[in-house]
Amino acid sequence: MADLDELALPAPGQTPRRILTIAGSDSGGSAGLQADMRAFAMLGVHGCAAVTAVTVQNSLGVKAFHEIPVDVVAGQISAVASDIGIEAAKTGMLASTAIIETIVATWRAERLDGAVPLVVDPVCASNVGEPLLHPSALDAMRDALIPLATLVTPNLDEVRLLVGIDVVDDETQHDAARALHALGPRWALVKGGHLRNSPVSSDLLFDGADFYRFAAARVDTRHDHGAGDTLAAAIAAALAHGHTVPEAVSFAKVWVTECIRAAYPIGRGHGPVNGMARLSATKGDR
Repeated sequence: MADLDELALPAPGQTPRRILTIAGSDSGGSAGLQADMRAFAMLGVHGCAAVTAVTVQNSLGVKAFHEIPVDVVAGQISAVASDIGIEAAKTGMLASTAIIETIVATWRAERLDGAVPLVVDPVCASNVGEPLLHPSALDAMRDALIPLATLVTPNLDEVRLLVGIDVVDDETQHDAARALHALGPRWALVKGGHLRNSPVSSDLLFDGADFYRFAAARVDTRHDHGAGDTLAAAIAAALAHGHTVPEAVSFAKVWVTECIRAAYPIGRGHGPVNGMARLSATKGDR
């Protein structure tokens, strides 16, 4: 597993690792690129953002969203790649076929394909079920974006949408991992957090040959908004620091579990996982 101490802030004046999140903005501050940026800051990397959509949401759910024009999405990616540089990237809410196709075209035009680790979190809906991806965009997700991914990280609802498998046990989780890998990513991670009847949250990683299991005791809380974003962001941070995919997933599993354990209530609905949990731990050690 990647050591937390190795994912530390750089020395003063030293350029940190750079990560790009290509995601939507959460007005409630719990998920989306806001969650990504918290994770990046806590894990010692410089976060850049290509905003794909602006959501109108709070702890009760998503009320609406506005897509960013595709030329602006492409321009953000190119601006970062051409000057600051990208050592890892992740995607979140992408909203539409046009945005997905633009990201894929820009990624290739900037010669990032195969050169920069890309974690695809195939966000399709909010944590309470509101759609964040037009149904027509699923084909673009499957056929164009996922084949570019170093790792794809769907939850069980997204697995069902992407490959039509309802994961209910270990066998179907393995089936889903194989089906996802067949879409073309180098690695597929089937997250088990939505198997609520299990006392553990167990994720399964597959590279086409070998399976890797990552399990943690389930945290009894309804405040889990942003957990998927935080996990994918932590994986990307570990990859930027030079760790392998299994090491990065192992680290991120521990990291997001701590963030869930430290989650807090805001508003009247689902509160966020605490992406700043590391600060609390550090303060407690003093």
